[in-house]
Amino acid sequence: MIGIDWGTTSLRAYRLGAQGQVLARHDSADGILTIPPGGFPAVLQRVAGPWLAAGETEVLLCGMVGSRQGWAEAPYLPCPAGPAELAANLTELAFPGARLRLVPGLATRDAAGVPDVMRGEETKLLGLLAQGVAGLVCLPGTHSKWASLAGGRIQGFATHMTGELRAVLLGHSILGRLAQPGESPAAFARGVARSAQPGGLLHHAFGTRALGLHGELAEDETASYLSGLLIGHEIRAAWTPGQPVHLAAAATLAAPYAQALALLGIACTRHDDDVVTAGLAALATPQG
Repeated sequence: MIGIDWGTTSLRAYRLGAQGQVLARHDSADGILTIPPGGFPAVLQRVAGPWLAAGETEVLLCGMVGSRQGWAEAPYLPCPAGPAELAANLTELAFPGARLRLVPGLATRDAAGVPDVMRGEETKLLGLLAQGVAGLVCLPGTHSKWASLAGGRIQGFATHMTGELRAVLLGHSILGRLAQPGESPAAFARGVARSAQPGGLLHHAFGTRALGLHGELAEDETASYLSGLLIGHEIRAAWTPGQPVHLAAAATLAAPYAQALALLGIACTRHDDDVVTAGLAALATPQG
């Protein structure tokens, strides 16, 4: 089968064997925002055409390709949900020579009844479930997801737009005016530690600028300090005391979270970002 993880800014395509093993992989910058109206079939043909020509007839797509801005809108299923529910609600699309299906997203509500959604991450979570993972999972990204896995199902989740907020603050706010390129593990750790102090995130964020104005934070330390501050606040809001964290993401995204978790004394198990292939394989397998 062919599995496609198609996001906002990139696309990852996999040719999978009968047991879900990766036989071939193709990465491209063909995110959904780069595709003109009606252009999705042509991109898929270009990316997966050789595999289709070699006899593959099953194609599963997950991610933002199933959003309103994508190929077609797939539904959001309520949590808790597992592989059986998602497999029963795949959206079929017309495509010559292959059976093409979209994976639905998931929706949940927090304790106050406010809705939350995910699209694409549910397939990674299914992959973790297929590998026997249970407990608290963190999927870092532009919009980080923290999910609870139990009983072979995704029980619920919460989204934290940490990555996007960091980009906005550095690129479009007063905080970015003092920032210069550079990485500082010490400044990152200092930001994580600051997140534990009184005052709240908004007060702490402005403190990034004040530290710089007073010469107490170097310009090339600003971005690292802000990252530590934001990730520290995210973890403190999302973490359940006493629970270890399963962390699944590409190395560049996972590294700062692993560092912050270690600084906070929280046990962490790392998982490969390509766990999405195990989720796609689980959805392609008939559920009993």
